[in-house]
Parts: sequence; C-alpha cells; structure tokens
Amino acid sequence: MREKSEFVEKLVAINRITKVVKGGRRFGFAALVVVGNQKGSIGIGQGKSKQVPDAIKKATEDARKNMIQIPLKDGRTLHHDIYGRNGSGKVLMRSAPTGTGIIAGGAMRSVCEVLGIQDVVAKSLGSSNPHNVVKALIKGLKSQVSPKLLSSIRGKTISEIIKKREN
Repeated sequence: MREKSEFVEKLVAINRITKVVKGGRRFGFAALVVVGNQKGSIGIGQGKSKQVPDAIKKATEDARKNMIQIPLKDGRTLHHDIYGRNGSGKVLMRSAPTGTGIIAGGAMRSVCEVLGIQDVVAKSLGSSNPHNVVKALIKGLKSQVSPKLLSSIRGKTISEIIKKREN
C-alpha cells in the first residue's frame, strides 16, 4: 500500500507520439506533470515511455527532483505582478484580493493549485503549448522578489518598502 505523500501531483498534458515502422505504427507517450506541496514548493517534470502510466511515473519522479521554493504573500497570492516568457509562451500574473480565487486557464491553473496560490488573475499570451506556458510561469515566479528579501538587499525595514509600494 502506498503511503500518503505531502506533495500534490497534477498531470498537465499528455502527448501521443507515433513512429511509423515497417509493420505499422508504434505509439509512445510524453507526459508533463507538476508537483507541489501547496505551501510554496513546486517542481515540473517530463517523462516519455511506451505506456501512459510509465510516462506519468517518470515525469513525477523528474518533478520531485527539480523542486524550487517560491515566496508567497500571506501564503495565498503573489507579492507583485509577474511577466514570464519561455519561447513563444508568455504569461502575465497579477496578485488579487482575498476571495478572488484562481482565474487562470489550463496549464496555469494546475501550477497555481499545486503551488498553493489561492487568489490570482493570470493570462496566457502567445503560445498555448502547455510545456512553454508552464516553463514561462516558473521563470516568472522565480523572478518574483519578496519584500523580506528586498529589505535585506536594500538595508531598509519591510514596512518602509511596503509603505512606498502602496503610495
């Protein structure tokens, strides 16, 4: 029996790849999975195999290896607006007040759910390819700067930075 994991796994996309050979067609599958603990940790992974379950298993293992930590405001939203880009996949994310929920589509919704973001407004611009959208989102989230980090870099208190931002 499998023990309960602290991580939430979401299958974002699965592709069927066909290789034409002498005897007919050979099918393979590629899976894209996001894994997170709903407290600010997230990992994305890709896996390929001849069977779907094996591809998902490989992608999940890859995602667990590539975990990163993202700072969240009050554990529910972003600190500021984020723009991320990967290839032709572009994403725009905005922090939202409490009770807004996750207003995002497809691949972005999965990432927000496993990351633990509860209030956000997001838009995918350009490519709708889930691989590029997810990678663009992770790049954007990595570029986010929390007031705590910013205050230590600039040598100011957190309240000074937040006060300035609201004016």
